[in-house]
Amino acid sequence: MPSSAPDLVVEGRPDSTPDVIDGVAFARLYGEPLFRLPNDLYIPPDALEIFLEAFEGPLDLLLYLIRKQNFNILDIPMAQVTQQYLQYVDQIRVHNLELAAEYLLMAAMLIEIKSRMLLPVRKADTGEEAADPRAELVRRLLEYEQMKLASRQIDELPQLGRDYVRTQVYIEQNTVVHWPDVNVADLQSAWADLLRRAKLTAHHTISREELSVREHMTAILRRLQSSKFVEFTDLFDPSRGVPVIVVNFVALLELGKETLIEITQAEPFAPIYVRLAYAPS
Repeated sequence: MPSSAPDLVVEGRPDSTPDVIDGVAFARLYGEPLFRLPNDLYIPPDALEIFLEAFEGPLDLLLYLIRKQNFNILDIPMAQVTQQYLQYVDQIRVHNLELAAEYLLMAAMLIEIKSRMLLPVRKADTGEEAADPRAELVRRLLEYEQMKLASRQIDELPQLGRDYVRTQVYIEQNTVVHWPDVNVADLQSAWADLLRRAKLTAHHTISREELSVREHMTAILRRLQSSKFVEFTDLFDPSRGVPVIVVNFVALLELGKETLIEITQAEPFAPIYVRLAYAPS
């Protein structure tokens, strides 16, 4: 695994010069040259820690060991992987025992799987072969790898504040209201537009007139009682409108259907006459 050591920083720039060369300062503190370390300088034991690799958890470390050596994840060589895993756990246990607890749990699981693989294979009560002890671990590794790949793809998407910033434009608004000038021609145009729209919204009221066929039948019979023959057109009054003419014509047809009147014509194209079919008493 790769490792790195910190370089000496002189005025913010890396410097690889020895500690002291002919009295030349090896560092500067607040702009002043520093030729030797102070006698009372205390450096804590954990001031400098070198982490060879950073992992997000036991599964991440196990997946790293498998993928790095091109192992088949469906056929993991448990002995070799477990040995490498324990070596890493020993390194982190020296510095951080609390962090190593999670990795120790996974190490115990690996040792258990390896132990089960060393035992003779026994068939289940149903006659089927026993499941591979590595199956559950393989399932968890595959799911973790899929989630890690998905998180990496999401992280590659542009993010606000990291890859781009939102543009903000400040517009100074004037609070003074400026009204436009209106002349006589504008008022005339507005008034003409109001008149035009008023004509478009005019309402057309339709009144309903109730007409009775029976009443018109009675009126025709009364008219015929006073005359022997009445010309067909004389039974209609065009001044009363089309609805009255239509109802009067229907009444005339009803009288003919009930054989109360007779409609006669002397010859083709001659005037049509109407008379009663019975003698009035």
